[in-house]
Amino acid sequence: MYKLAAVFALMAGPALASGLEIAVEGEGANGTIKIDLFEDVAPKHVEQITALAAEGKYDGVVFHRVIEGFMAQTGDVEFGKIGGNMSRAGMGGSELSDLPAEFSDLEFDRGVVGMARSQNPDSANSQFFIMFAPGHFLNGQYTVVGKVTEGMDVVDAIKRGGGANGSVTGQPDVMKTVSVTE
Repeated sequence: MYKLAAVFALMAGPALASGLEIAVEGEGANGTIKIDLFEDVAPKHVEQITALAAEGKYDGVVFHRVIEGFMAQTGDVEFGKIGGNMSRAGMGGSELSDLPAEFSDLEFDRGVVGMARSQNPDSANSQFFIMFAPGHFLNGQYTVVGKVTEGMDVVDAIKRGGGANGSVTGQPDVMKTVSVTE
């Protein structure tokens, strides 16, 4: 009986730990996004994200890079705060250390949340992105940390950026508040 229960647990997918509830406001999106975080897949990344959220570091951070048909990126707690110098948004992280990659075999499908990083696979810190559509070319190269469970309509409405890098000009949509849920 125990072995059968273990098989069903594995088939159910990654265990869900805590989650995030993000209140979004802006020209494009207004509403709440709920994300389940995969602590068993990326424990160090989930720990860092939830610590930053619990400290209120994500409150007031903009979606600075938003590419139609691909993803919306946010989480620059250093340079991405509303009212700050938006020309540097996306270049910063947090006062916490960068994280070693926790790559998995989970696919980057619509609604999947991944950690942003530089060319160095061990450079993720505070920034994350939410997929608008599948991006399987990212599989095994970026850390999957969770998945949107409610509010994909809000994600879909996030103000888009322009150009090849998707930089949002004018007034970007903002994560008004980000709280940790059980």
